[in-house]
Amino acid sequence: MIEVKWHGRGGQGVVLANTVFGVAAMREGKHVQAFPQFGPERTGGPVLGFTRVSDQPIDVHSSIYSPDALVVIDPYFALSEKSYSGVKEGGFAVANLKPEGVSKVKGFRALEGRKLYALDAFAISDKVFGPTTILNTPMIGALVKVLGLPGLDGIGRLFRERFPGKTGEMNTTALGLGFEGVKLA
Repeated sequence: MIEVKWHGRGGQGVVLANTVFGVAAMREGKHVQAFPQFGPERTGGPVLGFTRVSDQPIDVHSSIYSPDALVVIDPYFALSEKSYSGVKEGGFAVANLKPEGVSKVKGFRALEGRKLYALDAFAISDKVFGPTTILNTPMIGALVKVLGLPGLDGIGRLFRERFPGKTGEMNTTALGLGFEGVKLA
């Protein structure tokens, strides 16, 4: 079983990213759990998402405290060591980091024995969506590249189903750029 924890703020699409990732894995025949955790429902409030993916039925019914993979969508949280606590040894984090933030985060004790992958989701969002900031879509692409599942085509299809027309195509483009742009820090 692979456990993924998503970390961001209300309005950044953490819940959507968690759900799309889970549904794509389910469509590939995997057993999946995908659920959010948040306090007061407001834009800007902290939001966590949890996804479990397995070839076997999943009997665990709790939050994920020691994920195999952590996705940090919010750039403020990406610069906070506390965000990385609990990632399994040998696990990894995929963080929305501008190039100048990578060296700071690489030094975090919480990441010792873990890999850090970085993606400047802001740059991709600016390129694809212009003044509308959408960070979750490129971060999904980055996670798919590092984790190796689910298939990128399946996620792109989900975006085009949910957002027909230009919006779906833009999200598919951002997904692909996230996939191609993520780098081991």
